[in-house]
Order: sequence, then structure tokens, then C-alpha cells
Amino acid sequence: MGKKLWEASKNKKTNSNLYAYEKFISKKFNLKLDHNYKKILNWSIKNSGKFWSSIWDYCKIKGTKSNIELIVSKIFYKNFFLPKSKLNFAENLITKNNKSKAITFISENGFREERNWLELNNNVSKICKFFNKIKLKKNDRVAAYLPNFIETVEAFLATSSLGAIWSSCSPDFGINGVIERFSQIKPKVLFIVDKYYYNGKEINVIERLPKILQTIKSIKHVVVISYPGKKNILNKLKIKKIKIYHWKELSKIKPDKIKFSRFDFEHPIAILYSSGTTGKPKCICHRSGGVLLQHKKEHQLHCDIKENDNVFYFTTCGWMMWNWLVSALASKASIVLFDGSPMYKKEDLLFKIAEKEKITLFGVSAKYIDALRKSKISIKKKYKLNELKTICSTGSPLSNDGFEYIYQDIKKDVHLSSISGGTDIVSCFVLGNLFEPVISGEIQNKGLGLDVDVFNEKGKSIKNLKGELVCKNPFPSMPLKFWNDNHNAKFKDAYFNKFSNVWHHGDYVERKKSGGFIIYGRSDTTLNPGGVRLGTAEIYSEVEKFMEIKESIVVGQNWDNDIRIILFIVLNNNYELNEELLIKLKKQIKLNASPRHVPDKVIAVNDIPRTKNGKIVELAVKNIIEGNIIKNKEALANPEVLEQYKNLKELNYSS
Repeated sequence: MGKKLWEASKNKKTNSNLYAYEKFISKKFNLKLDHNYKKILNWSIKNSGKFWSSIWDYCKIKGTKSNIELIVSKIFYKNFFLPKSKLNFAENLITKNNKSKAITFISENGFREERNWLELNNNVSKICKFFNKIKLKKNDRVAAYLPNFIETVEAFLATSSLGAIWSSCSPDFGINGVIERFSQIKPKVLFIVDKYYYNGKEINVIERLPKILQTIKSIKHVVVISYPGKKNILNKLKIKKIKIYHWKELSKIKPDKIKFSRFDFEHPIAILYSSGTTGKPKCICHRSGGVLLQHKKEHQLHCDIKENDNVFYFTTCGWMMWNWLVSALASKASIVLFDGSPMYKKEDLLFKIAEKEKITLFGVSAKYIDALRKSKISIKKKYKLNELKTICSTGSPLSNDGFEYIYQDIKKDVHLSSISGGTDIVSCFVLGNLFEPVISGEIQNKGLGLDVDVFNEKGKSIKNLKGELVCKNPFPSMPLKFWNDNHNAKFKDAYFNKFSNVWHHGDYVERKKSGGFIIYGRSDTTLNPGGVRLGTAEIYSEVEKFMEIKESIVVGQNWDNDIRIILFIVLNNNYELNEELLIKLKKQIKLNASPRHVPDKVIAVNDIPRTKNGKIVELAVKNIIEGNIIKNKEALANPEVLEQYKNLKELNYSS
């Protein structure tokens, strides 16, 4: 067992939401759980229907709950929770209508804007009336190409209140990345920002609009939003058959009280995107009831979020953590949004914000914590974080050193709730709880209601060994479907291809005797730099445009407690990998995919390993550069080429 770093006081435990929930179910079901997390967990797994029904009751979901808890099926994804229940996702997030603070926005340059609950209600109402004017219907798609600011949240709430389906990309995605995603779902409305800022640089977004509209013919209405605190750069855009509005036009609409229609528990709320290792990103459609229940459970029982808490997570609108953050409104907390570089002019900028905004839950990537640790900054000596109760870390695995840095240099009395899940479930499989201690390097436990396990290659449960993260029981935040996926073929292949009727998540993990988990990264070929999953296909599509390059293969390398992207290229005759080509290549990937897709290393090789049917083998290359054993070599048409990937000086720490 690892080093125990922290344990909640008796007072903190007895005043927690988890304690209150235990009391609630003990009375309701005549249980004796002894304030023991493992007992609560075991009950929640064995009584899945009762558990999720109790979450609805305890968390006071607004809606009409059916008396059927669960429709059981032998097929994993055909189990349905709380069928015939009705709710409106937005109604459950817009929980107040007074002048207390609801949302705060802060940009990297210090611009600050606040919205109270009354203003939030009014603005959502205005957008709803605009949607009614343009005849937006239930199940129509609304796309957003926006930064992480207040208007994005308002547009999302208005979309969900009318039963339309939301989908978003952050503006650091290039044109092709946006088109690949939104073209698949055929949105009727597009929200777009005129520009955004990162590390002091202004990036024009509105100039991309003509090409987007030229390609995605389904878009009939465009709403342009100016970046907060900055002068509008919008030119008078005139595009045939497209009506373009400015956000200011919507703000002039007279608000009314929002009329919430209630939809089925399974009604789609949002479409998020997979990483797309072998083609276009998959469009993962999520159900409103399942997401709401899962988020309320995680926020209240695992992260102890309470009314009037101030919740912050560093995220963009292209990451599932944005959805997770916004849902904190459902617990009557206020949320704090940040847009820009987290280290603009100041390495500890986010903690400066945490102090000023009296943040109670502070969420960042492991990479950010590690960067502060390497800078040897003592946060606790610089900032008063009296209100801070919880630090969440997600994305890439947080190292033992990272765990210890938090308690030594950030705050001694804080709950480090490291979490791990993904876009696929828009929530977490493993996360924290206040009943158990924090152990260095370990995520505390599996989430309530989730029978999470670790399997070896043969599908056997293992402990204290590395293996595949699986979930053995159905849960309500399973995706509803993949968009345009006939007969659920892609859906089944994504999660149920490796183990029969068991959810296979694609994470390489270890389950400890303590019940905690250590995450080692992706077990497949998906890239995960800085905790953001990226697809290799988006890099390939740009590399293929270069006549100098014959073919390529891209992999992620475990590096310095994170993942870095390595691109191997085979050059055509008479070309060499010089500085000019390198600059041109990286610029192209940055422009059309995103800055995150830009490889850390580009290395020229003579050949690329492939299977006998011609498919390139990314996993084999990843394993060879990390010194792992190559499995199933006999399946390769040219296994001899793997030798050139061994012990490359460019990939050593000394290089």
C-alpha cells in the first residue's frame, strides 16, 4: 500500500453529502452501512435499479419519475434506467432566479464578467424565443464553435430547454477538424465567436466561417458572438441563403418566464466526439437523464459540492469536462469559467483566480500540477485558499510526486479527488470519496453504482497487475448511440468487441488491494497529451497533403508523466526532413487540426510496419519505442522494419 497523505476529519465526514446520502438510503431500505464506503459501493452495485432511483430522490431531480426502476436485458447496452420518466435537463440546471452569483467568466488578460441567476434566466429565455422564431424543433442540432465563456453556457441551456441537441468545438480546432465533426450531425444553427485569445495572441475565427458554411449545407442560421471585453472585428458578412445574427440582436429580445417541456429520460442532450484513430471522429450521442443522474451523483456524493460553492475546472468546450463543469449548476453551486492560457504571464495564474473567487472545487490537469511542481512554486505561501475543499485532477495520470506536491505546497487540508472517465460516458468510472484516505498515486475508488474492474487479456479479473479497465454492469450514462451508426455496429465495436457483454474502456490500469486505481494511460492507439484525447486520423489527413511525404505513422509516447506525440514519416525520393519542411508540416497541422495535434517529435524512417492486409500498426511502434514486448509479430507483413524504431536517440531524455 502506498503512502497515506490525507484523511477527512470526523466533522468533515459527518457534514458531507455522502454521510447524508448514507443516512437517507439506510432509512429508506433498512440498511446498516457503518459509514463504510465499500459497503455503500457494494450495495449500489448489487441493487443497481434501486440505487439510481435513490439518486433521483436524494438529489431532488425535477421531473416525473416512473415507478419502474430498471428494464433488464441480457444485452449490456439495452438495459434502461427509469423508463417512462420525464425531465428537462436545463430546468434542473437553472435552479434559482435571484440576484446571487451563478456564473463568472475570466479571460487570461484579467477581464472579468459575472452573471447572476436572474440574468441567466432572462438570457436563456431570450435565446429560446430566438430559437422559436427560427422554428428550431425538438432533436434539431445546434453547433457551437465557441470559447469557454458565459454565452456558451446560455446557448447550451436554451438548446436543451427546447429539446434540441447541443454539440460544441473549441475555437482552437482548425477548419477541417470542425467540418469533420459538425458535418456528420447536420446542425441547423451555428454559434461562432469572432476571435479568441491564447497566450496574448489574437486568433481570428470569423474568417473561417465562409468555408464552414460552404461545406456544411445544413446550417441555415448563424449567431456571431464578440469576445468579451474586446472590440468587435466582425465585418458585414453576407452569405446567400444564410441568415447571420449578432449576439446583440438576441440581447434586445424581451424575456419571459421559461416554459420547460419535459422529455423522456433517454432524450438526447448532447453529441460529443471520439478521437477518430481510423477515420472521422465518432459522434457520441448522450442521454439527458443518464448524464444528469451521473453528474449529480459525482458532484454531490464524490466531490461534496453544496449550494453556493464556487466550482472551477480548467477546460475548453471541446472537452467533456466542460459538460461536467456546467452541470454543477444543478447542485445550486456557481461556476467559474476561464479562457486562455493557464500560465499567461504567470505560472500560477489559476491559483490567483482561485484565491480571488473563493473557489471551493478546483479542477485542473495532472500536467498543470506537474508544471507547477517543477517550477518549485509554493502555492500555500503565496495564496490564501481558505475556502478550497477539493482539488480534482484528471486527464493524464497524476504521479506520486504530484500527489505529494499538492499536500506539501498547495494545501495540507484538502481532498485530492483524482478522477478518470471519458467522453464516452461524459463522466467518471473512478474518483474520490470522503470516507476513505487519499493514498499517494492512487485514485481512491470506483464510482457508486459502477462495477469497475481490471481484466487481463483473457478477460479474468486481476489485482496488483496492469490490465484493461472494464465496467461489468450497465449504467445510465452509457451513450444513447453513435450518430449515423446503422445497427449500432460502430458502437458495439467501440466498447464490446474485446470482452463479451462487458464495457471495455481502453484504459491501461492497475487495481490495488486498497480498492484504489492507478491509471497508466490509453491501452489503444488514441493519443492523450495533457489529458485531452486526440485522434491520429486528424494528423494523417494533414500529413497526406505533403508531396514530400510518402506515408506516416503517429503514436503517443509516455514522457515526463504525460504523453507526447511522435510522428514518423517516410520521405519520397529526393526529399529530406529539413527545417523548412518541419515548420511547414507543423503549421499545417496546427491550422487545420489544432495546436494540440502538433507532434512533439518528427522522425524520418525508411519503412512503416503493417499487417498482411496492409493496415499500419501504431500499437507495435508505440510498444517498441517504449521498450515493451511486441505481441502477434506473425501478423505483420514486414516485422523486420520494427528494428529501426528501437533505441532512437531522438526519443531519449538526453536528446
